[in-house]
Amino acid sequence: MSATVTPLDRAEAPGLVALEARLAEDLERLCHPPADWVPPTTAPDGTRATDVVVIGAGMCGLAAAFALKRAGIANIRLLDRAPAGYEGPWLTYARMETLRSPKQLTGPVLGIASLTFRAWYEARHGKAGWERLDKIPRPMWMDYLRWYRRALDLPVENGVEVRRIRSGAGGLLALDVEGAEKPVLHARKVVMATGREGLGRASVPAFVKGVPRRYWAHSSDDIDFGSLRGKRVGVVGAGASAVENAAAACEAGALEVHLLVRRPDMPRINKLMGVGSPGFTHGFPDLPELWRWRIMRYSFETQTPAPRGSTLRLARHANAHFRFGCAIERVDARGDGLGVQTAKGLFDLDYLILGTGFSVEPTARPELGEAASEIALWGDRFRPPEGLESAELGGFPYLATDFGFTERHPGRAPWLADVHCFNYAATLSLGKVSGDIPAVSTGAAWLAERIAATFYARDIEAHWDELLAYDKPELTGDEWTAAG
Repeated sequence: MSATVTPLDRAEAPGLVALEARLAEDLERLCHPPADWVPPTTAPDGTRATDVVVIGAGMCGLAAAFALKRAGIANIRLLDRAPAGYEGPWLTYARMETLRSPKQLTGPVLGIASLTFRAWYEARHGKAGWERLDKIPRPMWMDYLRWYRRALDLPVENGVEVRRIRSGAGGLLALDVEGAEKPVLHARKVVMATGREGLGRASVPAFVKGVPRRYWAHSSDDIDFGSLRGKRVGVVGAGASAVENAAAACEAGALEVHLLVRRPDMPRINKLMGVGSPGFTHGFPDLPELWRWRIMRYSFETQTPAPRGSTLRLARHANAHFRFGCAIERVDARGDGLGVQTAKGLFDLDYLILGTGFSVEPTARPELGEAASEIALWGDRFRPPEGLESAELGGFPYLATDFGFTERHPGRAPWLADVHCFNYAATLSLGKVSGDIPAVSTGAAWLAERIAATFYARDIEAHWDELLAYDKPELTGDEWTAAG
Protein backbone atom coordinates (compact mmCIF):
# COMPACT_ATOMS: atom_id res chain seq x y z
CA MET A 1 0.00 0.00 0.00
CA SER A 2 3.04 2.26 0.09
CA ALA A 3 3.70 4.76 -2.69
CA THR A 4 6.29 7.48 -2.52
CA VAL A 5 4.91 10.91 -3.43
CA THR A 6 6.68 12.11 -6.58
CA PRO A 7 5.89 14.80 -9.19
CA LEU A 8 4.35 12.03 -11.31
CA ASP A 9 2.04 11.09 -8.44
CA ARG A 10 0.86 14.69 -8.21
CA ALA A 11 0.11 14.78 -11.92
CA GLU A 12 -1.93 11.59 -11.59
CA ALA A 13 -3.68 12.72 -8.39
CA PRO A 14 -5.54 15.98 -9.05
CA GLY A 15 -6.90 15.80 -5.52
CA LEU A 16 -3.37 16.16 -4.17
CA VAL A 17 -2.72 19.20 -6.35
CA ALA A 18 -5.95 20.73 -5.07
CA LEU A 19 -4.99 19.93 -1.47
CA GLU A 20 -1.65 21.67 -1.86
CA ALA A 21 -3.41 24.73 -3.26
CA ARG A 22 -5.78 24.69 -0.28
CA LEU A 23 -2.85 24.32 2.13
CA ALA A 24 -1.11 27.29 0.51
CA GLU A 25 -4.28 29.36 0.93
CA ASP A 26 -4.67 28.28 4.56
CA LEU A 27 -1.08 29.25 5.33
CA GLU A 28 -1.45 32.57 3.55
CA ARG A 29 -4.60 33.39 5.54
CA LEU A 30 -2.67 32.57 8.69
CA CYS A 31 0.11 34.97 7.56
CA HIS A 32 2.60 32.13 7.30
CA PRO A 33 5.45 32.51 7.29
CA PRO A 34 5.66 35.67 9.38
CA ALA A 35 8.60 38.00 8.93
CA ASP A 36 11.92 36.89 10.42
CA TRP A 37 12.12 39.16 13.48
CA VAL A 38 15.28 37.73 15.10
CA PRO A 39 18.28 40.11 14.87
CA PRO A 40 21.26 38.54 13.11
CA THR A 41 24.17 37.21 15.14
CA THR A 42 27.63 37.17 13.60
CA ALA A 43 29.54 33.89 13.67
CA PRO A 44 33.33 33.75 14.21
CA ASP A 45 33.85 33.42 10.44
CA GLY A 46 31.95 36.65 9.77
CA THR A 47 28.81 34.99 8.40
CA ARG A 48 25.42 35.04 10.07
CA ALA A 49 25.13 32.32 12.71
CA THR A 50 22.17 30.00 12.40
CA ASP A 51 19.52 30.79 14.98
CA VAL A 52 18.39 27.18 15.47
CA VAL A 53 19.90 23.94 14.19
CA VAL A 54 17.50 21.00 14.39
CA ILE A 55 19.21 17.61 14.47
CA GLY A 56 16.94 14.98 12.98
CA ALA A 57 14.36 15.37 10.23
CA GLY A 58 11.95 12.66 11.31
CA MET A 59 8.44 13.53 12.48
CA CYS A 60 9.57 15.49 15.55
CA GLY A 61 12.27 17.38 13.67
CA LEU A 62 9.85 18.36 10.90
CA ALA A 63 7.25 19.47 13.44
CA ALA A 64 9.84 21.50 15.35
CA ALA A 65 11.05 23.20 12.16
CA PHE A 66 7.49 24.06 11.11
CA ALA A 67 6.71 25.45 14.58
CA LEU A 68 9.85 27.59 14.50
CA LYS A 69 8.89 29.01 11.11
CA ARG A 70 5.36 29.67 12.43
CA ALA A 71 6.99 31.64 15.25
CA GLY A 72 8.90 33.84 12.79
CA ILE A 73 12.23 32.11 13.35
CA ALA A 74 13.27 31.52 9.76
CA ASN A 75 17.05 31.23 10.07
CA ILE A 76 17.11 27.51 10.82
CA ARG A 77 18.89 24.43 9.51
CA LEU A 78 17.40 20.95 9.64
CA LEU A 79 20.04 18.21 9.48
CA ASP A 80 19.68 14.46 9.06
CA ARG A 81 22.34 11.86 8.40
CA ALA A 82 19.92 9.60 6.48
CA PRO A 83 19.25 9.81 2.76
CA ALA A 84 16.25 11.91 1.72
CA GLY A 85 12.99 10.11 2.43
CA TYR A 86 14.49 7.67 4.93
CA GLU A 87 14.59 9.84 8.03
CA GLY A 88 13.39 8.22 11.24
CA PRO A 89 12.59 4.54 11.83
CA TRP A 90 9.70 4.04 9.41
CA LEU A 91 11.65 2.42 6.55
CA THR A 92 14.63 1.21 8.55
CA TYR A 93 14.17 -0.71 11.82
CA ALA A 94 10.42 -0.20 12.32
CA ARG A 95 8.87 -3.51 11.25
CA MET A 96 5.20 -3.24 12.19
CA GLU A 97 2.63 -3.54 9.42
CA THR A 98 0.60 -0.58 10.63
CA LEU A 99 0.90 2.26 13.12
CA ARG A 100 -0.49 1.76 16.60
CA SER A 101 -2.02 5.25 16.66
CA PRO A 102 -5.62 5.60 15.44
CA LYS A 103 -5.77 7.00 11.91
CA GLN A 104 -7.72 10.12 12.90
CA LEU A 105 -5.04 11.56 15.21
CA THR A 106 -3.81 14.81 13.73
CA GLY A 107 -0.09 14.46 14.43
CA PRO A 108 2.45 17.16 13.49
CA VAL A 109 0.06 19.68 11.89
CA LEU A 110 -0.06 22.51 14.46
CA GLY A 111 -3.81 22.92 14.01
CA ILE A 112 -3.91 23.10 10.20
CA ALA A 113 -6.58 20.72 8.87
CA SER A 114 -5.28 20.70 5.29
CA LEU A 115 -1.96 19.34 6.57
CA THR A 116 -3.38 16.25 8.29
CA PHE A 117 -2.79 12.68 7.19
CA ARG A 118 -6.53 12.42 6.62
CA ALA A 119 -6.51 15.35 4.19
CA TRP A 120 -3.53 13.85 2.35
CA TYR A 121 -5.08 10.38 2.22
CA GLU A 122 -8.48 11.62 1.03
CA ALA A 123 -6.77 13.70 -1.67
CA ARG A 124 -5.27 10.48 -3.04
CA HIS A 125 -7.93 7.88 -2.27
CA GLY A 126 -11.16 9.81 -1.70
CA LYS A 127 -13.46 9.95 1.31
CA ALA A 128 -14.71 6.43 0.65
CA GLY A 129 -11.10 5.22 0.77
CA TRP A 130 -10.65 6.94 4.12
CA GLU A 131 -13.72 5.20 5.53
CA ARG A 132 -12.34 1.83 4.40
CA LEU A 133 -8.90 2.45 5.91
CA ASP A 134 -8.42 0.72 9.27
CA LYS A 135 -4.89 1.48 10.45
CA ILE A 136 -2.19 3.53 8.72
CA PRO A 137 0.33 1.28 6.94
CA ARG A 138 3.80 2.06 8.23
CA PRO A 139 5.41 2.85 4.85
CA MET A 140 2.48 5.06 3.98
CA TRP A 141 3.16 7.21 7.06
CA MET A 142 6.64 7.81 5.66
CA ASP A 143 5.09 8.79 2.32
CA TYR A 144 2.96 11.31 4.18
CA LEU A 145 5.95 12.76 6.02
CA ARG A 146 7.79 13.14 2.73
CA TRP A 147 4.84 15.10 1.38
CA TYR A 148 4.65 17.14 4.60
CA ARG A 149 8.29 18.13 4.21
CA ARG A 150 7.85 19.13 0.57
CA ALA A 151 4.51 20.89 0.99
CA LEU A 152 5.91 23.07 3.79
CA ASP A 153 9.25 23.63 2.03
CA LEU A 154 11.22 22.64 5.10
CA PRO A 155 15.00 23.08 4.69
CA VAL A 156 16.21 19.52 5.27
CA GLU A 157 19.87 18.81 4.58
CA ASN A 158 20.38 15.07 4.18
CA GLY A 159 23.64 13.20 4.57
CA VAL A 160 24.81 15.60 7.28
CA GLU A 161 25.84 14.13 10.62
CA VAL A 162 26.53 16.11 13.77
CA ARG A 163 29.55 14.67 15.52
CA ARG A 164 29.92 17.04 18.44
CA ILE A 165 28.09 19.96 20.05
CA ARG A 166 30.26 22.25 22.13
CA SER A 167 30.53 25.74 23.51
CA GLY A 168 31.75 28.19 20.87
CA ALA A 169 32.92 31.78 20.71
CA GLY A 170 30.64 34.69 21.46
CA GLY A 171 28.07 32.68 23.37
CA LEU A 172 27.30 30.53 20.35
CA LEU A 173 27.26 26.77 20.02
CA ALA A 174 29.75 25.12 17.67
CA LEU A 175 28.75 21.95 15.85
CA ASP A 176 31.35 19.67 14.32
CA VAL A 177 29.66 18.06 11.32
CA GLU A 178 30.31 15.73 8.43
CA GLY A 179 28.66 16.12 5.06
CA ALA A 180 28.03 19.87 5.15
CA GLU A 181 29.83 22.58 3.16
CA LYS A 182 31.76 23.57 6.29
CA PRO A 183 33.11 21.27 9.02
CA VAL A 184 31.90 23.59 11.80
CA LEU A 185 28.50 25.24 12.06
CA HIS A 186 27.68 28.04 14.50
CA ALA A 187 24.26 28.32 16.09
CA ARG A 188 22.49 30.09 18.90
CA LYS A 189 20.42 27.02 19.77
CA VAL A 190 20.32 23.32 18.93
CA VAL A 191 17.28 21.06 19.03
CA MET A 192 17.98 17.33 19.38
CA ALA A 193 14.97 15.83 17.58
CA THR A 194 16.69 12.49 17.58
CA GLY A 195 13.82 10.09 18.22
CA ARG A 196 13.47 7.10 20.52
CA GLU A 197 17.23 6.62 20.76
CA GLY A 198 17.67 10.36 21.06
CA LEU A 199 19.53 10.54 24.36
CA GLY A 200 20.82 7.02 24.79
CA ARG A 201 21.55 3.90 22.82
CA ALA A 202 20.21 0.46 22.06
CA SER A 203 19.78 -1.41 25.33
CA VAL A 204 21.93 -4.55 25.14
CA PRO A 205 21.69 -6.94 28.11
CA ALA A 206 24.86 -8.23 29.74
CA PHE A 207 24.04 -11.84 28.85
CA VAL A 208 25.26 -11.35 25.25
CA LYS A 209 28.56 -9.85 26.33
CA GLY A 210 31.29 -11.85 24.66
CA VAL A 211 28.89 -13.62 22.28
CA PRO A 212 30.08 -13.14 18.68
CA ARG A 213 28.00 -10.55 16.85
CA ARG A 214 27.10 -12.93 14.05
CA TYR A 215 24.80 -14.76 16.46
CA TRP A 216 22.65 -11.87 17.60
CA ALA A 217 21.21 -8.45 16.74
CA HIS A 218 19.29 -5.69 18.42
CA SER A 219 15.88 -4.99 16.96
CA SER A 220 17.12 -1.58 15.78
CA ASP A 221 19.88 -3.18 13.68
CA ASP A 222 19.70 -3.76 9.95
CA ILE A 223 18.76 -7.44 10.11
CA ASP A 224 18.99 -9.74 7.10
CA PHE A 225 15.81 -11.69 7.77
CA GLY A 226 16.31 -13.75 4.62
CA SER A 227 19.34 -15.35 6.26
CA LEU A 228 17.07 -16.69 9.03
CA ARG A 229 15.22 -19.04 6.71
CA GLY A 230 15.29 -22.54 8.19
CA LYS A 231 16.87 -21.26 11.42
CA ARG A 232 15.83 -21.49 15.08
CA VAL A 233 15.37 -17.93 16.29
CA GLY A 234 14.87 -16.52 19.76
CA VAL A 235 13.45 -13.02 20.30
CA VAL A 236 13.85 -11.43 23.72
CA GLY A 237 11.04 -9.24 25.06
CA ALA A 238 7.29 -8.77 25.03
CA GLY A 239 6.97 -5.25 23.63
CA ALA A 240 6.08 -4.10 20.15
CA SER A 241 9.58 -4.36 18.69
CA ALA A 242 10.05 -7.91 19.99
CA VAL A 243 6.71 -9.11 18.63
CA GLU A 244 7.19 -7.42 15.28
CA ASN A 245 10.70 -8.80 14.80
CA ALA A 246 9.49 -12.27 15.75
CA ALA A 247 6.74 -11.99 13.15
CA ALA A 248 9.23 -10.82 10.53
CA ALA A 249 11.41 -13.85 11.27
CA CYS A 250 8.44 -16.18 10.84
CA GLU A 251 7.50 -14.53 7.56
CA ALA A 252 11.08 -14.93 6.35
CA GLY A 253 10.83 -18.69 6.77
CA ALA A 254 12.46 -19.30 10.13
CA LEU A 255 12.07 -22.90 11.28
CA GLU A 256 11.13 -21.95 14.84
CA VAL A 257 10.66 -18.59 16.55
CA HIS A 258 10.59 -18.43 20.34
CA LEU A 259 9.41 -15.22 22.01
CA LEU A 260 11.33 -15.33 25.31
CA VAL A 261 9.40 -13.26 27.84
CA ARG A 262 10.61 -12.61 31.38
CA ARG A 263 7.10 -11.82 32.63
CA PRO A 264 4.50 -14.50 33.43
CA ASP A 265 2.12 -13.07 30.81
CA MET A 266 1.91 -10.49 28.04
CA PRO A 267 1.19 -6.91 29.13
CA ARG A 268 -2.39 -6.24 28.10
CA ILE A 269 -3.41 -2.67 28.94
CA ASN A 270 -1.87 0.51 27.53
CA LYS A 271 -2.41 2.61 30.63
CA LEU A 272 -1.45 6.03 29.28
CA MET A 273 -3.69 5.62 26.25
CA GLY A 274 -6.61 5.35 28.63
CA VAL A 275 -5.92 8.69 30.32
CA GLY A 276 -4.80 10.72 27.32
CA SER A 277 -6.54 14.09 27.16
CA PRO A 278 -5.69 17.76 26.66
CA GLY A 279 -5.67 17.98 30.45
CA PHE A 280 -3.01 15.30 30.74
CA THR A 281 -0.93 16.78 27.91
CA HIS A 282 -1.01 20.37 29.13
CA GLY A 283 -1.11 19.65 32.83
CA PHE A 284 1.63 17.07 33.15
CA PRO A 285 4.64 19.47 33.10
CA ASP A 286 3.06 21.53 35.91
CA LEU A 287 2.50 18.59 38.22
CA PRO A 288 4.73 18.25 41.28
CA GLU A 289 7.76 16.07 40.71
CA LEU A 290 6.29 13.25 42.77
CA TRP A 291 3.18 12.99 40.61
CA ARG A 292 5.15 13.00 37.37
CA TRP A 293 7.43 10.31 38.77
CA ARG A 294 4.52 8.18 40.04
CA ILE A 295 2.65 8.33 36.74
CA MET A 296 5.62 7.43 34.57
CA ARG A 297 6.89 4.79 36.97
CA TYR A 298 3.47 3.13 36.95
CA SER A 299 3.41 3.27 33.14
CA PHE A 300 6.86 1.69 32.93
CA GLU A 301 5.96 -0.95 35.52
CA THR A 302 2.75 -2.00 33.77
CA GLN A 303 4.51 -1.73 30.38
CA THR A 304 2.97 -0.81 27.06
CA PRO A 305 1.61 -3.94 25.35
CA ALA A 306 2.40 -4.82 21.78
CA PRO A 307 -0.44 -3.83 19.43
CA ARG A 308 -3.16 -6.43 18.98
CA GLY A 309 -2.58 -6.53 15.23
CA SER A 310 1.13 -7.19 15.67
CA THR A 311 0.48 -9.94 18.22
CA LEU A 312 -2.05 -11.64 15.94
CA ARG A 313 0.43 -11.32 13.08
CA LEU A 314 2.88 -13.42 15.11
CA ALA A 315 0.37 -15.82 16.63
CA ARG A 316 -0.99 -16.96 13.27
CA HIS A 317 2.29 -18.79 12.60
CA ALA A 318 2.27 -22.35 13.92
CA ASN A 319 6.04 -22.21 14.44
CA ALA A 320 5.81 -19.15 16.73
CA HIS A 321 6.03 -19.99 20.42
CA PHE A 322 5.23 -17.62 23.30
CA ARG A 323 7.51 -18.59 26.18
CA PHE A 324 6.62 -16.88 29.45
CA GLY A 325 8.67 -16.81 32.65
CA CYS A 326 11.79 -17.29 30.53
CA ALA A 327 14.17 -14.78 32.03
CA ILE A 328 17.52 -15.33 30.32
CA GLU A 329 20.31 -16.38 32.63
CA ARG A 330 23.13 -17.13 30.20
CA VAL A 331 23.94 -17.23 26.49
CA ASP A 332 26.80 -19.32 25.12
CA ALA A 333 28.06 -19.71 21.56
CA ARG A 334 28.25 -23.42 20.77
CA GLY A 335 29.65 -24.41 17.43
CA ASP A 336 27.27 -23.00 14.86
CA GLY A 337 24.59 -22.00 17.32
CA LEU A 338 23.67 -20.69 20.74
CA GLY A 339 22.79 -22.23 24.04
CA VAL A 340 20.31 -19.92 25.73
CA GLN A 341 19.75 -20.84 29.36
CA THR A 342 16.50 -19.45 30.78
CA ALA A 343 14.60 -19.78 34.03
CA LYS A 344 12.56 -22.50 32.29
CA GLY A 345 15.35 -24.42 30.68
CA LEU A 346 17.80 -24.45 27.82
CA PHE A 347 17.00 -23.42 24.24
CA ASP A 348 19.25 -24.42 21.35
CA LEU A 349 19.03 -21.56 18.86
CA ASP A 350 20.79 -20.32 15.76
CA TYR A 351 20.12 -16.61 16.25
CA LEU A 352 18.93 -14.20 18.92
CA ILE A 353 17.13 -10.86 18.40
CA LEU A 354 17.01 -8.44 21.32
CA GLY A 355 13.72 -6.56 21.48
CA THR A 356 15.01 -4.79 24.56
CA GLY A 357 14.45 -1.17 23.62
CA PHE A 358 16.70 1.79 24.24
CA SER A 359 18.34 3.35 27.26
CA VAL A 360 18.15 6.99 28.28
CA GLU A 361 21.80 7.70 28.94
CA PRO A 362 23.25 11.13 28.09
CA THR A 363 26.85 9.98 28.49
CA ALA A 364 26.28 7.47 25.71
CA ARG A 365 25.71 10.25 23.18
CA PRO A 366 28.94 11.17 21.35
CA GLU A 367 27.45 14.51 20.26
CA LEU A 368 27.63 15.87 23.78
CA GLY A 369 31.16 14.77 24.59
CA GLU A 370 32.41 15.32 28.12
CA ALA A 371 29.63 17.83 28.77
CA ALA A 372 27.12 14.97 28.88
CA SER A 373 28.21 14.24 32.44
CA GLU A 374 27.21 17.80 33.39
CA ILE A 375 23.56 17.28 32.41
CA ALA A 376 21.33 17.16 35.48
CA LEU A 377 19.32 13.96 35.76
CA TRP A 378 16.18 13.27 37.71
CA GLY A 379 18.28 11.13 40.00
CA ASP A 380 20.27 14.27 40.88
CA ARG A 381 17.23 16.42 41.67
CA PHE A 382 14.55 14.13 43.05
CA ARG A 383 14.47 11.47 45.74
CA PRO A 384 11.38 9.26 45.44
CA PRO A 385 9.69 7.84 48.52
CA GLU A 386 10.61 4.36 49.62
CA GLY A 387 9.03 1.81 47.34
CA LEU A 388 8.94 4.12 44.32
CA GLU A 389 12.61 3.93 43.37
CA SER A 390 13.53 3.50 39.72
CA ALA A 391 17.06 3.54 38.40
CA GLU A 392 15.68 3.83 34.85
CA LEU A 393 13.70 6.98 35.57
CA GLY A 394 16.56 8.39 37.59
CA GLY A 395 18.62 8.45 34.39
CA PHE A 396 16.22 10.74 32.53
CA PRO A 397 17.40 14.34 32.05
CA TYR A 398 15.86 16.97 34.30
CA LEU A 399 14.73 19.50 31.69
CA ALA A 400 13.59 23.09 31.75
CA THR A 401 10.16 23.98 30.36
CA ASP A 402 11.71 24.76 26.96
CA PHE A 403 13.17 21.21 26.73
CA GLY A 404 16.60 22.66 27.53
CA PHE A 405 19.12 20.75 29.59
CA THR A 406 19.89 21.96 33.09
CA GLU A 407 23.31 21.77 34.74
CA ARG A 408 24.22 19.21 37.34
CA HIS A 409 26.75 21.67 38.77
CA PRO A 410 25.66 25.28 38.07
CA GLY A 411 28.29 27.28 36.21
CA ARG A 412 30.25 24.41 34.69
CA ALA A 413 28.41 24.15 31.37
CA PRO A 414 25.78 26.92 31.11
CA TRP A 415 25.65 26.51 27.33
CA LEU A 416 23.74 23.26 27.80
CA ALA A 417 20.62 25.37 28.36
CA ASP A 418 20.76 26.17 24.63
CA VAL A 419 20.57 22.48 23.69
CA HIS A 420 16.96 21.33 23.66
CA CYS A 421 16.04 17.69 24.15
CA PHE A 422 13.01 17.30 21.87
CA ASN A 423 12.90 13.51 21.89
CA TYR A 424 11.74 10.57 23.99
CA ALA A 425 14.03 11.49 26.88
CA ALA A 426 11.83 14.52 27.65
CA THR A 427 8.99 12.23 28.76
CA LEU A 428 9.51 12.41 32.52
CA SER A 429 9.98 16.17 32.62
CA LEU A 430 7.33 17.30 30.13
CA GLY A 431 5.19 14.31 29.17
CA LYS A 432 4.68 12.46 25.90
CA VAL A 433 4.90 15.48 23.63
CA SER A 434 8.15 14.88 21.76
CA GLY A 435 8.05 11.38 20.38
CA ASP A 436 4.56 10.09 19.71
CA ILE A 437 1.98 11.18 17.15
CA PRO A 438 -0.87 12.29 19.48
CA ALA A 439 0.71 15.37 21.11
CA VAL A 440 3.73 16.21 18.95
CA SER A 441 2.13 19.46 17.75
CA THR A 442 1.70 20.60 21.33
CA GLY A 443 5.33 19.86 22.14
CA ALA A 444 6.59 21.57 18.99
CA ALA A 445 4.54 24.67 19.77
CA TRP A 446 5.91 24.79 23.34
CA LEU A 447 9.44 24.44 22.03
CA ALA A 448 9.12 27.22 19.45
CA GLU A 449 7.30 29.59 21.80
CA ARG A 450 9.93 29.28 24.53
CA ILE A 451 12.83 29.63 22.08
CA ALA A 452 11.16 32.75 20.66
CA ALA A 453 10.75 34.16 24.16
CA THR A 454 14.41 33.49 24.98
CA PHE A 455 15.62 35.14 21.78
CA TYR A 456 13.51 38.22 22.44
CA ALA A 457 14.81 38.58 25.98
CA ARG A 458 18.43 38.12 24.94
CA ASP A 459 18.09 40.62 22.10
CA ILE A 460 16.06 43.15 24.08
CA GLU A 461 18.52 46.01 23.46
CA ALA A 462 18.24 45.52 19.71
CA HIS A 463 14.47 45.41 19.96
CA TRP A 464 14.53 48.56 22.12
CA ASP A 465 16.61 50.34 19.51
CA GLU A 466 14.18 49.16 16.85
CA LEU A 467 11.31 50.55 18.91
CA LEU A 468 13.02 53.91 19.27
CA ALA A 469 13.91 54.07 15.58
CA TYR A 470 10.45 53.17 14.28
CA ASP A 471 9.02 56.30 12.68
CA LYS A 472 6.23 55.30 10.30
CA PRO A 473 3.38 57.67 11.13
CA GLU A 474 -0.10 56.37 11.82
CA LEU A 475 -1.44 59.91 11.67
CA THR A 476 -0.07 62.62 9.39
CA GLY A 477 -1.65 65.66 11.03
CA ASP A 478 -4.24 66.35 8.34
CA GLU A 479 -6.92 64.26 10.01
CA TRP A 480 -8.25 67.12 12.22
CA THR A 481 -8.43 70.86 12.67
CA ALA A 482 -7.29 72.21 15.99
CA ALA A 483 -9.86 74.33 17.83
CA GLY A 484 -8.90 77.72 19.27
